[in-house]
Amino acid sequence: AGAGTGTRTETVPTPVPNPTRLDAYAWCREFLSGSWKRIGPEEFFFGPISGGLTNLLFKCALPEHVLSVADEPRQVLLRVYGRILQVIPQDVDSLVLESVAFAILAERALGPQLYGVFPQGRLEQFIPSRRLSTEDLRDPGISREIAVKLSRFHGMAMPFNKEPKWLFGTMERYLKQISDLTFTEEEQLEKFNQLKTYNLQEEMKNLRELLEATPSPVVFCHNDVQEGNILLLSEASSSDKLMLIDFEYSSYNYRQGLYSPPPPFSPRGFDIGNHFCEWVYNYTHPAWPFFKASPENYPSRQQQLHFIQHYLWEEVERRGDTTPEERLRAEEEMLTEINRFALASHFFWGLWSILQAKMSTISFGYL
Repeated sequence: AGAGTGTRTETVPTPVPNPTRLDAYAWCREFLSGSWKRIGPEEFFFGPISGGLTNLLFKCALPEHVLSVADEPRQVLLRVYGRILQVIPQDVDSLVLESVAFAILAERALGPQLYGVFPQGRLEQFIPSRRLSTEDLRDPGISREIAVKLSRFHGMAMPFNKEPKWLFGTMERYLKQISDLTFTEEEQLEKFNQLKTYNLQEEMKNLRELLEATPSPVVFCHNDVQEGNILLLSEASSSDKLMLIDFEYSSYNYRQGLYSPPPPFSPRGFDIGNHFCEWVYNYTHPAWPFFKASPENYPSRQQQLHFIQHYLWEEVERRGDTTPEERLRAEEEMLTEINRFALASHFFWGLWSILQAKMSTISFGYL
């Protein structure tokens, strides 16, 4: 069984520190109530889940012999925010926005249920499932359903600022944080200094000019649609086999000030271009650096059109019919739009990786 996990998967280090277990026990008692208040810490099931590179994920469960009191869940997912979120004070507001988005998506049956929110993390619905693999993304049926679900996601009306400042605002903030970084480990320092020779500010300037000349609708974006953030449901209906999860980056955005919580609206092309880039990367590679890149797996023109056509057909269902000529023109325009914004995906996650290399406690080859 899987759970609501994702974001560049890696195994959570074990053993779990005892204070974390006791904290989890207290949170479950306080937020779930019912039978959770009737068990002692020695009866409380608590174990790590293969999860994200930003957050730590755990499964919490009642023992089988304990009966439910009401409708409280018998098992939940505990998400503990990672160090990169806990040590940067301005990210608290972003976490609030993410929790609001998470709750709205849960109410609309587009994401897991939310059971509790607290400064260190939250309690979510544990969903019997498995996360997709990189290979799964190339399956035509799976790709079709991802396209449909992402189209629905993009079509949602959400109560957030709709100015499209998220993408470059976040990258500007990352660049500012990177300029203040120092590394003490020799190999990391050498790689970091090499990256700085590429004049990242100039690269971003050129990227901005290209994308400003590339029309792309501003929509509510997920911003991290990769295999680890898509669940294949164990108890799936014939029409819904998948669920998008982990909305951390759909709310981690930028407004006016350098550290202000930003709007989760951004260009459509980035969301889809980023997804296509994820066809290339396998984050479950067992040896260092714990990922493997296969550029030959980037979707072909035919595979991209398969995705785009189902994305647009779902949009037509919401907005009304179009002519065959209009659909063909829209498909070709989206091909250009998506592949240009895929460049931004590489730059965005490259900056993110530099920051993670300094701040994350999880073993992964960020640099």
